[in-house]
Parts: sequence; structure tokens; C-alpha cells
Amino acid sequence: MTWCVYLTHPEVAIDPNVPVPQWGLSEVGRARAQQATGLPFASGIGAVVSSGETKAIETAAYFAAKQELTPLVRADLHENDRSATGFLPPAEFEAVADQFFADPAISVRGWERAVDAQARILNGVRDVIAGIAPETPVLFAGHGAAGTLLMCHLMGTAISRSHDQKRGGSWYRFEKDWLTTQAAGDLSWIEV
Repeated sequence: MTWCVYLTHPEVAIDPNVPVPQWGLSEVGRARAQQATGLPFASGIGAVVSSGETKAIETAAYFAAKQELTPLVRADLHENDRSATGFLPPAEFEAVADQFFADPAISVRGWERAVDAQARILNGVRDVIAGIAPETPVLFAGHGAAGTLLMCHLMGTAISRSHDQKRGGSWYRFEKDWLTTQAAGDLSWIEV
């Protein structure tokens, strides 16, 4: 089996006047992304993939530069689509995110349904893996909800926010064949 890592982007520079997918990393986020390149798995990475969102692209760039790789950007690996509401103040965002996970087959306030986001992310990850040599370890730089939806699938468990990361800039490692076997057991996020 060959492994992958799913890493979420760390802290972002929040600007309510800029669409969320275009937010970049904050100064703290850039420092944490750079720090993450020193994690034990980093030297084994053979491919770097990110969603098309600026914060994920910036996170992936640190790993790609260190390993002298060209990152692959996949638009289909973006965070759950929340464009219907745009920016929400933190407390309101958390309440809507709770509903997103609690009712995965329902569109909450026009957001992409969790079941649809999970299927999109799984298809994207599977497609990436199918196009890369089987022995190549892959780093996916992405987002909290997207990574949680992937994690729930890998563990063969229902979509639940109980598996969500506590802080951006967290990661977990998984075996490629878990996409099919769902034999991950009990995965958990590790903070950078």
C-alpha cells in the first residue's frame, strides 16, 4: 500500500469583500505552512495536489518548492460550495456548518449538500490517484470540511462534524486502497 496525506490550509487573511475561495494565507498561516514542510512525512512526498482555492494553492506551494515538484491544481477538490451565502460572521458560519454536517442530504441556506461535496471530493481524489504511479506518496492540500468528508468515507462512517479538525493546518495520513476498502479504522487529525 502507498500512502497519501490530506493537509488543510492554515489560517487565512479574512476579507469579507473578497470571495472566500480567493482568500490567501495570513502571516501566521504562511509561517505554519512553512513549518509543516518539516513534518516527518514531507520528505517522502512524490506529488503535490491542491484545490483551486488560493489558500490551498499557497499551502501546496511550500511543499512543492521544498520537494522541487510542480503542484497539480484540481478545481474539483474545492471546499464545500458556500457561495449562496458568501462570507458569514464566525458564529453564524459555525451554526450553518453544524447544519451542513447534521443533515448531509439537505442544502442548508443554498450551500452544496454534504453528500454531493463528498462524492465530488472522492471522485477527484480517485482520479488524481489513478493518474499517478501507484508507489508515489501524494500530498493533498485542501480544506477542513472537504478533508472531513473524505475522512468519513475512508473510515466507512456516516458524515459527521464530530470528525472535523479543531484547527486549520491539520493533517492525516491514509492508504490509497482505503478509498475502496474504507478500512481506515479511526482516523484523527494531527495539528501542525
